[in-house]
Amino acid sequence: MKKKVDVLAKFLPMHIVEAISFVWSEWRSQKLPLTIFVALCLNLLVAPIVYAAADGTLERRSAWAIGVLGLVTLAVIVYLFVVVFQPERF
Repeated sequence: MKKKVDVLAKFLPMHIVEAISFVWSEWRSQKLPLTIFVALCLNLLVAPIVYAAADGTLERRSAWAIGVLGLVTLAVIVYLFVVVFQPERF
């Protein structure tokens, strides 16, 4: 008989495992906080790229602002695309 191994419990501290399970169970009812969290995580990837592309002429705060602005613009584009091609949902 095979024994089931819980990988999360084996490699992560217990409070992180509890946090992950809480987020996993509440993601359907709490969409806005999760969306903001994902946007900030994506900005962790976008802001350094913007900062590097500017060759040091931008401040880090400006690079973060441009990254957030780009993510918001992309979200609005996707929303408007869905509204135009599926108007019966709205």
